[in-house]
Amino acid sequence: MSATTRTNPTALPGTQGTPDRESLNFGPAGRDLSSTSVGKALHLLDSFRNAGPTLGVTELARRAGVPKSTAFRLLAYLEQGGYVERAGTNYRLAWRLFELGNRVQHCRPRGLRDVAVPHMSDLHARTSHTVHLAVLEGNDIIYLEKIHGKRSVRTPTNVGGRVPAACTGLGKSMLALSDRQVVQQVLREGLARRTPYSITDPHRLATELAAVRESGIAFDREEAVLGLSCVAAPIIVKGRMIGAVSLSLPSNRFDPVTNIPLVRRTAESIAADYHGA
Repeated sequence: MSATTRTNPTALPGTQGTPDRESLNFGPAGRDLSSTSVGKALHLLDSFRNAGPTLGVTELARRAGVPKSTAFRLLAYLEQGGYVERAGTNYRLAWRLFELGNRVQHCRPRGLRDVAVPHMSDLHARTSHTVHLAVLEGNDIIYLEKIHGKRSVRTPTNVGGRVPAACTGLGKSMLALSDRQVVQQVLREGLARRTPYSITDPHRLATELAAVRESGIAFDREEAVLGLSCVAAPIIVKGRMIGAVSLSLPSNRFDPVTNIPLVRRTAESIAADYHGA
């Protein structure tokens, strides 16, 4: 099976540049939304993804692929609705989107994030390393939660950030348990080269996913960020994979013998509590 390799060795998680607009192009029954006012407004909101906290009208219009006059008019409606707000001459996302985002199923009380946080905190307390929680969404993972402290190595990730699944331990732990069609879609889209260690060969990825299915543990050996390694385990509830948890630490301090059991137990504890939620 062949796949086109997308090369971007310097990009970091959460800083991929102009967002992909394809996911917003079609609504129910394949209706093209990109030319409608609703579609254009959604593109404007999506333009804030992987960007700084504020953007000007010109940059928003460029990212959304709409005329500046259209962007200005739609931003006025979005501001009136409480979805964006002014920051000087620029715009930023407003609290209404924060409120709506936290109504997502996994973020609600007794949802996955709420159940996982105490167990993630315990793992961080035992290791002093960064702990991530993520779910699989299309070809990417989305970070639901991140726990780190003063002694944790800095990781260029953020809650709500989206990263290609194939170059992360979290993503590989979930892809290994996903339907064949999901993995095939990832391969069709191409395997991103984030660092010289990223897996870009489809056959090598397939072999690694088979090993993950066997062991229940996935690794990221500097495949997303140089100098940073990670061990991840899927969270499985009633035979269904619902997310994954990971421990991220400097590569020179990575100790599989110690870290693997801790991460595995954390995933199992989250699953046990979520099962009873």
